[in-house]
Amino acid sequence: MAKLFSPITFKSMTLKNRIVMSPMCMYSSDNKDGKVTPFHMTHYISRAVGQVGLIIIEATAVEPAGRITSGDLGIWNDEHIDGLKDLVNQLHEFGTKAGIQLAHAGRKAQDEEVIYAPSALSFNEKSKEPTALDTPSIQKVVEAFGSAAKRSEQAGFDMVEIHAAHGYLINQFLSPLSNRRTDEYGGDRNNRFRLLREVVEVVKQNFSGAIFVRISADEYHPDGNTLGDFLFYSQQLKDLGVDLIDCSSGGVVPTKINVYPGYQIKQCETIKQEVNIPTGAVGLITTGIQAEEILQNNRADLIFIGRSLLKNPYWAKAAADELGYTIEPPKQYIRGWN
Repeated sequence: MAKLFSPITFKSMTLKNRIVMSPMCMYSSDNKDGKVTPFHMTHYISRAVGQVGLIIIEATAVEPAGRITSGDLGIWNDEHIDGLKDLVNQLHEFGTKAGIQLAHAGRKAQDEEVIYAPSALSFNEKSKEPTALDTPSIQKVVEAFGSAAKRSEQAGFDMVEIHAAHGYLINQFLSPLSNRRTDEYGGDRNNRFRLLREVVEVVKQNFSGAIFVRISADEYHPDGNTLGDFLFYSQQLKDLGVDLIDCSSGGVVPTKINVYPGYQIKQCETIKQEVNIPTGAVGLITTGIQAEEILQNNRADLIFIGRSLLKNPYWAKAAADELGYTIEPPKQYIRGWN
């Protein structure tokens, strides 16, 4: 049996296969209210029809100031629950589990008058200078993640992913490149990890399902976090009860990344092997054969697919064909599936 199409369980969530739709911002909440639109329903449900095992809804802002753009989805008030619940129910109809990525953009928020960060350091010369968060404001952010986790539970999500990558707020606290604080949230890596620790703890208090964390496991800068730092963070996350580390990279400072097939797998494999925690591989994984190699060689536990699923909602079918494996089609498509 192809390992890509074998089930795997995290807490009470059992996935029918190891294919995950990676969270990708669509910037399509057209009324700028953070609510699910008909586009989101079509976009995500079509991938569930295509037999993706887990779909993680795009970065969803825990407060209005945490949006990357005004078109982002939101989960900062109860009015967002119904649309998300309807979407979750539709994904479940096709045997797909539903996740949501909880996020705060920090200094990378584009449409806000005032933006926030651990320190008053702009992302680049074209970006606004952010306001450094004081301790009470940090606690409000933590509370916002907790409330978002509670709403995720009410909407019926099977898992949540905490977005601590790509240079957004939690990543900004983790990295010495963007965190120059001298209080309990800055300085050594224990202090820089404090915000993520508090967010994980409050999410656990409010959400009973599986919890993933996405990290940028390479900052592509000599003064940034090292692989040793990410092993430390991953061990802390494991000790906190996090179920999987989603291993992406980059985004905390402007840099040129040498992108090639599987370019983020090395860090993913190292974290899995040295920390003994499940990991998700992501980054230019385009074929079933490539995905199967990663799994069979125990380099990761899940395969996160991004661009390839934008191009082809039926990527799972194409991967199965490559591997000589037959997956059950949706009943509506039996005549054309095989």
